Amino acid sequence: MNSNRATVVLRRILMQLKRLWRGLPAALEPVRMWLKRIWPELVKRLLIGVAIAYLSIALFIPALNVFAQAFQGGIEPFFRNLTQPDFLHAATLTVIIALIVVPLNTVFGLCAAWVIARHQFRGRAFLNSLLDVPFAVSPVVAGLMIMLLYGRQGWFGSLLQSANIKVVFAMPAMVLASAFISMPFVAREVIPVLEEAGRDQEEAAKTLGASDWQIFWRVTLPTIRWGLLYGVILTNARVMGEFGAVSVVSGNIAGSTQTLPLFVEDAYKQYQTQAAFSAAVLLAGLALVTLVLREIVERKTKIADVE
Repeated sequence: MNSNRATVVLRRILMQLKRLWRGLPAALEPVRMWLKRIWPELVKRLLIGVAIAYLSIALFIPALNVFAQAFQGGIEPFFRNLTQPDFLHAATLTVIIALIVVPLNTVFGLCAAWVIARHQFRGRAFLNSLLDVPFAVSPVVAGLMIMLLYGRQGWFGSLLQSANIKVVFAMPAMVLASAFISMPFVAREVIPVLEEAGRDQEEAAKTLGASDWQIFWRVTLPTIRWGLLYGVILTNARVMGEFGAVSVVSGNIAGSTQTLPLFVEDAYKQYQTQAAFSAAVLLAGLALVTLVLREIVERKTKIADVE
């Protein structure tokens, strides 16, 4: 008798659970609709939070620490560090290398872009790929290549030594290294602009009797000016911030072959932390100026495309 009652009660409980289960989707429908409505916003906020957290760990916090360490003793010690002879020499040498390399790579980039964008020839694809070698090769490997070519035991080492020409551990090797690692920027920015512009305006000017030089100055250069300026800005930033290749070929001799990035490393190793961070602030300022100029050029380019 008791077992029959228990069976009946159990069946009733199961029937109630079945009814609840059948009515569960309808009861949860408002919750499902609410989640469906807020899910895109939730995902967006989550992704933004992850991006901010990553940038904070990798960029913002280290950058703030550099500025905090540089100004730890106040403004006066910061400017005192910027007047040290080794720092002034490193800054001057960095500027001199940039003044040599940037015009060279600008001319090379223009010539390479013109040849690749305006002519079809055998080996064009190979030349186009060859421009990207500095992007693929480590700067340290690039410095080692220069050492193996122009060092004392290198291929041309004995010839240069007999002519009393010093390349490695001197400015020529630093210029070569900086020119190699910054070589593609101008060409890579100008080639797409030339290809998009086409040859119609240049051929029209040539038909009207304009010389090649006039065509370049009055037709081609105004067309590519923003892409060219963009490439020059990137080239200058790359040259002034280069460390790996220059450290291999320069010897990192203070007051002789030491650029600003090398000065930062050497000062930090010598426990001159505030001097190192002061120089790092200067390089960070250069990076900020580069970003601002890059943004301006990009906006000018967009305006020119709209017009």
